[in-house]
Amino acid sequence: MSGLFRKRTYLTAPQMKPSYDVVIIGGGGHGLATAYYLASRFGITNVAVIERSYIGSGGTGRNTTVVRANYKTPDTIRFYRESQAMFGELGRELDFNLLQSFKGLLWMAHSEYQLFNQRERALQNQVFGVDTVFLTADEVHEVCPQLDMTGGGHMPILGAAYHPPGSTVRHDAVVWGYAYQAQRRGVHIHQGVNVTGVRVQNGRCVGVETSAGPVSAGVVMSAVGGYVTPIADMAGLRLPIVTVPLQALVTESYKPALSRIVASADLHMYISQTDRGEFLIGAEIDPYPSYANRSTFPFLASLSARAVNLFPFLSQLTILRQWTGLCDMTPDYSPLMGVTDVEGFYLSSGWGTWGFKAIPMGGLGMAELIATRRVPPIIVPFALDRFVKDRAVSERASAGTH
Repeated sequence: MSGLFRKRTYLTAPQMKPSYDVVIIGGGGHGLATAYYLASRFGITNVAVIERSYIGSGGTGRNTTVVRANYKTPDTIRFYRESQAMFGELGRELDFNLLQSFKGLLWMAHSEYQLFNQRERALQNQVFGVDTVFLTADEVHEVCPQLDMTGGGHMPILGAAYHPPGSTVRHDAVVWGYAYQAQRRGVHIHQGVNVTGVRVQNGRCVGVETSAGPVSAGVVMSAVGGYVTPIADMAGLRLPIVTVPLQALVTESYKPALSRIVASADLHMYISQTDRGEFLIGAEIDPYPSYANRSTFPFLASLSARAVNLFPFLSQLTILRQWTGLCDMTPDYSPLMGVTDVEGFYLSSGWGTWGFKAIPMGGLGMAELIATRRVPPIIVPFALDRFVKDRAVSERASAGTH
């Protein structure tokens, strides 16, 4: 009988070693993915992932789980196209059920400006091989008949860019899948350990100080989200990042009523229905920098009104819970990936409101950089020095949450 079952031990609590080849600060999706790809693709297993809380406790565990590739600039379209493709095979690769659900994503237009914007989005995506088409208002209604096409009588839906491969993926499953497979290959995952300092000697990063003692390293990578600025300060770096709160909510469970993901740049919101029947709704970032994770009533009231404009039946549902995450926003709304002025100290940060969907490609790109000491072409545009070189990758237009 015992041979019918395979016992899985998910995470152990290894003793911190005094030295590793690679130390990754941050046990969210990007940190764990980088560790996994270092071990699985490049054979580098003497790796430590150091997380001050529990894995996935930051932005990865507080996002709204959408995976898409319908961006607006050539560099980001290519990047997210590859990441979306990796998500399609990730469950099999990690031997973990990620609960991916393909829904299709509608990016709606309520104004002439957004009509132009969404037509442009569809055409740009098609040029780079991403499946996005423009829909008229009648076609939008056909794809998502639950929508109030009048937008509550004052924000009529004029059209939309439709991205059929848009999906949702269970966020904690992604975290645990990467963590489990990284650990199987020898990676040490240290939870509940604070990084208290970054050790720099003669312009080179040589390790970190932690609440468990000093740790030497050949390479240190920061995969921290909202708290990346204090980590960079420890290394003597000043980053073009502002940390702001981003809130979301879910309603009580309801019968299956929405099979699509719906986003609106004009209303600054997005909505989908989870497998448990809850409606998951998010909005724009809060208009002030903060490290606070407190939810607010003004957000609740404003977002509820906008959601009811599109789906009037939501007015009958009870809000079950709301939460807040922290977003590390760059001036051009694109991430920071690659080398820094401190030799041996690398960054994967600045993911803002869309880091979850970038986890596979972001992790693989950073793993390749660490292993080969060469920046992969797909992440070259997102270098920290792009602002000095006036090479910004402006992606504000792709955010449903400005």
